[in-house]
Amino acid sequence: MSAATVEFLGPPPPAETKHSRIASALQARPGEWAVVQRATSIGRASSAAQAIRSAKLAAYGPAGTFQAVARTVQTGRTSEHRVYARFVSRRPPVVGGGS
Repeated sequence: MSAATVEFLGPPPPAETKHSRIASALQARPGEWAVVQRATSIGRASSAAQAIRSAKLAAYGPAGTFQAVARTVQTGRTSEHRVYARFVSRRPPVVGGGS
């Protein structure tokens, strides 16, 4: 048997995704709200907003660094379900306060 060769390399960077591009754009303009998705229903918009707030999607982590809300907007006779988001902090808020 021959000895195994070990090559020490770090993993390649994560692939760029739609969500990583959105998160980067929001981070470039902290505090500004942006429409990040138009959904087919308010339920889907609400689920997407929750996924952003809770960092269920890794691009928006850690949880608490992005705010997101879902709103239905009327334009004439048409309803549009939007997800608004903004980057608020590189660190999540402290829970429980301090002295």
